Formats: sequence, structure tokens, C-alpha cells
Amino acid sequence: MELGVSRQQSSDLNFYLYKRALHPELFRIYLDQHVDTVNYHADLWIVGMSHLVSFQSGPSIITELTGAASDLLTDRNLVTQFKFRGERDYTQRFDDGIKYIFSSQVEEMTEHIFRTTYRDLTRYAKKKGMFVGYKQWATNGLEPFSFIDYETRDRELHVHAYHAFPGEWRILRTQSIFELPGGG
Repeated sequence: MELGVSRQQSSDLNFYLYKRALHPELFRIYLDQHVDTVNYHADLWIVGMSHLVSFQSGPSIITELTGAASDLLTDRNLVTQFKFRGERDYTQRFDDGIKYIFSSQVEEMTEHIFRTTYRDLTRYAKKKGMFVGYKQWATNGLEPFSFIDYETRDRELHVHAYHAFPGEWRILRTQSIFELPGGG
């Protein structure tokens, strides 16, 4: 069974950080983007109401996964994991000098504020970045969606991800920075 195939709730999602790549056969990839720069390569995948970012510089690979717990995911080279709740910040500096900075927020809103935020985000997302809506999981007249916006810099990759859950009036927002030594 691939990850990202079934409907998820925001409370199902965990953050995982690996010091290795994860195999694409584990996931139902709805949309992907490959980034190639002089200093690093990255793959960004939307995998259902989740996402994966794999960042590689030389032999070093760091993978961020926002996804539901699964027996398909092993602890091999797992740096950390946690459930998404409220706001959370995390920083990791690896032995190879790569610095990883992560921030997340699960926003629970009133229906009115959610609908306004949803409208604004979908308008913006359809013009920029990576956007996938899930008609098959529509609730309250709205499609859940995943949206990834990213910015490449000489020695950094910035990733902003949004996952909207209309059945819960919640949006999960994450921001990640992958920073090579000498960046900043």
C-alpha cells in the first residue's frame, strides 16, 4: 500500500526527518518537481495530503516528510519525528555542516475565516508553486488541497507547504530551510 492514497485528517500527520532518501515506490506521488542548482539538488513531492522534500548536496541527503504513520516507514537513519500539534519549531545541524530549520503550525479556524483563507490560498497557489486539489475527498463544499511553494538560493532551499482540511476547518502550514555551510 502506498502512502498518500487514502483520505487523511490533520491529526493523522507526523513530521519525519531522515538522513537518507526515501524510495518513491512507497508513495502515491500526485505532483513532483526536481530542483537542480550548482550546489544542491532537491525533489519535492505532493503525496496525498502530505509532502516530501529530499535535499542532496554531494553525498549528503536530508529528507523531510509530512505524512501519516505507516509500517512502510522505518527508523533507519531517522533523525526525529513528532505529531503536528499547535506550533512547533525544530533546528538540526548535521555533521557535514548542513543546517535544517523547520517551523509548523496547525491552524484551527472558524468556518468563515477558513473559507476566506482557503479562497486566498487557492488563488495564490494556482498561479505559483505546486498545487493539488482532491475532489474525491471534498467536504463542506470544498476540496482538501496540498500546496508547495519554494525558493532556491545559492546555498539555501526554502520550502513553504500548506495542507487544507475543510472537514476540520484546519490548515497545516510548514516552512523549511535547508542551508549549506557558508549560506545565510
